[in-house]
Amino acid sequence: MPNPRTVTNITDAQHTKEGAGVFIWRSIGKQDLPELDPFLLLDSFGTDNPDDYIAGFPDHPHRGFETVTYMIEGSMRHKDSTGAEGLLGPGSIQWMTAGKGIVHSEMPEQKEGKMQGFQLWVNLPAADKMCEPRYQNIDPKDVPVVTTDDGAVIRVLTGTANGVTGPVTGISVDPVYIDIAMKSGSTHTQPITPGHTTFVYAFEGSIEVAGTTVGINQLALLSDGDEVTLTSQNTGRAILISGAPIGEPIARYGPFVMNTKEEISQAINDFQSGSFL
Repeated sequence: MPNPRTVTNITDAQHTKEGAGVFIWRSIGKQDLPELDPFLLLDSFGTDNPDDYIAGFPDHPHRGFETVTYMIEGSMRHKDSTGAEGLLGPGSIQWMTAGKGIVHSEMPEQKEGKMQGFQLWVNLPAADKMCEPRYQNIDPKDVPVVTTDDGAVIRVLTGTANGVTGPVTGISVDPVYIDIAMKSGSTHTQPITPGHTTFVYAFEGSIEVAGTTVGINQLALLSDGDEVTLTSQNTGRAILISGAPIGEPIARYGPFVMNTKEEISQAINDFQSGSFL
């Protein structure tokens, strides 16, 4: 018998600034929800005012976790200390494993128009924290889209939905990351691995998650179970994200996430000595 998940908590995203002054909505990584194992941060950005995004995210370091950038609208150029460079456009996704250390920047490639998307931070288990940096850069054309009979449009970034599997692979926490756009009367039941941490974040309109309304810029945390049903009485759009908890100690200092304070000190020393470059 199915074991449906329910909503255990709803939290409002906090409006703040990040990078060189980009306005974002933060739902994971704020005071009342510092992390959600294995997820460390979720930022949503969405504005058509260039002053809110034009400063971008200049050079900054990372060690010990993964950053996931998903663009809805607009274009962002990525450059890093390995020499890699690329343009993230509407519908593209970049899954960057920072591993032992990398310095990168993400800067808008536009001076007007709407910029919208997400950045998710995913923790790495201790055994993988010092791996070599690597990327999965996925073009929009390579992100499968499936439309249900009642009109839900599902973009599958990683994991499987409606029998379709996303292009991001080889991630240790076995994630599901899907983008669901719904109209009135749409429904979608998503299988979820029992024990995996799962949440839904609404970024357009509202969506009913297991019968509970989740409004724009709200995150719904789900109970355990093997599936969750999303419906909509109006129009709405949300991301659903799930992953296996790591269950290890977290030592965190800005852009470094390790297991001990000593490892954080080493990360700071390594960055200051230039070994990330």
